[in-house]
Amino acid sequence: MRKKIASLVFGLLLLTSCSPRDFLSRRLATDLICLSDTFKAPQRFVLQTGVQSAEVYPSPEYLALQHHGWIAANSANCPAGVVPPPCSEILLTPFGVETVHTLLPAGDANRSPLSIPVAKREFVAVTGISRQGSAADVEFTWRWVPLNELGAALYSSDVRYQSTVAFKQYDDGWRVTQKVPYSGQTLDEALKNAEPVP
Repeated sequence: MRKKIASLVFGLLLLTSCSPRDFLSRRLATDLICLSDTFKAPQRFVLQTGVQSAEVYPSPEYLALQHHGWIAANSANCPAGVVPPPCSEILLTPFGVETVHTLLPAGDANRSPLSIPVAKREFVAVTGISRQGSAADVEFTWRWVPLNELGAALYSSDVRYQSTVAFKQYDDGWRVTQKVPYSGQTLDEALKNAEPVP
């Protein structure tokens, strides 16, 4: 009887010495990715008005804004230093002014360029974990969720993206890598290099 009690106490002590962060499960990886500041940061669209080069207009984003009636673009002469030609003068329409100014804090509405929050990331699922010692690569899918009508025009919530991020095990458990590791990607790089899932 004493041996059973001793082994039960030993087993309980062994279980309590392990933290939930000691084992990189899909649940832990999901929590660590979703709670990171990088993943939670909203996507911002930088709206440049005035005379812009062909790099800015006709980009797909500006054409979408024009299609919705938020901006108008007219041909313009390129000022010195603005390349490549041709240039366009981009203006907010009255409807665009009304729409954009409701999305910005009062002090930011008169600045140029305008940095507008348009979408946030939504985690979909961990699709795989590859561990090697105290390092791991976690593959996951996510999608954009528009925050407003500009975001809905620029980002489809139907498209899913796949990213792979590096994790490292420390003495207090697993963490998402914030610095460039020997192999793998940081979460910021993983989100920037995401590819649509077919």
